Amino acid sequence: MSLQIRSAKRQVDQTFPHGCASLNVRGLGHKRNALRRAVGRGLVPLLAAALLGGCTTLGYYAHLAAGEMGVLHARVPITQLIDDPHTDPQLRARLRLALRARAFASDTLKLPRNRSYTTYADIHRPYVMWNVFATPALSVEPVEHCFLFAGCVAYQGFYDLDRARTLADRLAKQGDDVWIGGVPAYSTLGHFADPVLSTMDHWSDDELVGTIFHELAHQEYYVKGDTAFNESFATFVQREGLREWRAASRLPPPDPAAAERERQFTDLVLATRKKLETLYASDLPYTVKLQRKQQTFADLRREYRHLRDISWHGYAGYDHWFDTPLNNAKLVPFGLYDRGVPAFAALFKQCDGDWTRFYAAVRRIGNESAKQRDAFLATDARQVKAP
Repeated sequence: MSLQIRSAKRQVDQTFPHGCASLNVRGLGHKRNALRRAVGRGLVPLLAAALLGGCTTLGYYAHLAAGEMGVLHARVPITQLIDDPHTDPQLRARLRLALRARAFASDTLKLPRNRSYTTYADIHRPYVMWNVFATPALSVEPVEHCFLFAGCVAYQGFYDLDRARTLADRLAKQGDDVWIGGVPAYSTLGHFADPVLSTMDHWSDDELVGTIFHELAHQEYYVKGDTAFNESFATFVQREGLREWRAASRLPPPDPAAAERERQFTDLVLATRKKLETLYASDLPYTVKLQRKQQTFADLRREYRHLRDISWHGYAGYDHWFDTPLNNAKLVPFGLYDRGVPAFAALFKQCDGDWTRFYAAVRRIGNESAKQRDAFLATDARQVKAP
C-alpha cells in the first residue's frame, strides 16, 4: 500500500554569506530532524495573520480570535498586582522575578523592549492551548498546517480541549497517528503584548526566566515556515541568556545531572524515531511494518526503564511521558528545539558575544534559502572560520 505523506514544506535555492564571518558548510546534509521532546510552548502568530491557508473554516478563525481575546482581556499590569495588598505573596515574588527578567532581556540581551511580559493573565485552566500533532500510520513526518504569514507548522492549536479532541478523533479515524500536547505559554511574535500566564505559576525560576527570553527571541526574529531554525535560535538565546542571568545574579550553575538526563532521554527517543524512519522506508509488507512498529515502541519503553532504574538510580521524572500510548505523532516534537543550538552558539562566539551583532548575523542567514539555513543548522564550532 502506498502512503501519501501530507507535507507543505517548501525548498528555495539561493546562496548567501554567513554570519559575522564565513561558515564552511561543504558536505553537509540538508534533511531536517523533526521537532522536540516537550511541547512546552507553542507559536501562535496565526491570529495576527487573519487569513489561513488551505481549507481551514471560518469557525476555526473565530475560535482562535475568541481564545486570544480572552487571554488579552485577562491581562493586568504586573506593577498593579505587586502593589495590591491582596495579591498572594508567592505570586508577588514571581511577578517581581518576571519584571526583573523582562528588564534584563532588553537591557542585557538586547531583546525587544515592549509591553510583552509586563502584564499577568489568570486564565483558570492548566494550559493556554492544546496542540494536535498527527502523522500517517507509517511515517514520522508530521501532517503540517500552513498559515499565510506564519508559514507551515507541525501542529494545529486550539484554546478548547474538546475542539482539539474532535480534530484528533477525526484524524485517527482517517488512519493517522495523533497526539495532543498541552501548551503552557506561547508568543504572538510581537503582534500582541503577550502576558505572563497563570499556567507558568508553578515553574522553577529558570523556567520562567528562560521562557521570557525564549519568547522574546521569537519577537526579535522569526523565519516564516522554518520551525527548526526559529526554535533553535530561540533556544540558544534562552540558554545563553540564562547563563548570563545566573552569572549577573550570582547564582550557582544549574545541576548538570538534570541536563544530562534530558539529553539521554531525547537521544533515546530520537534513536527510536530513526529506527522507525528506516523501517517505514523499507520494502517490507505493510502488515509487517505495523507489527515491527509496535515492537519498536515496546523496545523504547524497555530501554527507558533500564535508563531510569540503572543510569538514573530510579529517577522517574519522565515516567509521565509513557502514561499514554506511544505512536509516531508523539515523537514529532523531539529534536526541534535544540537541533541547531551548536551552530548558533558558534555564531555568537564568532560575534564576540555581542548580541546586536549576533542578531544581525542571524537575520542575514535567515533571509536566505531553506537549503542554506539547513546547512547552517548542521554546522558546529569546528566549521566556523575565524573572523
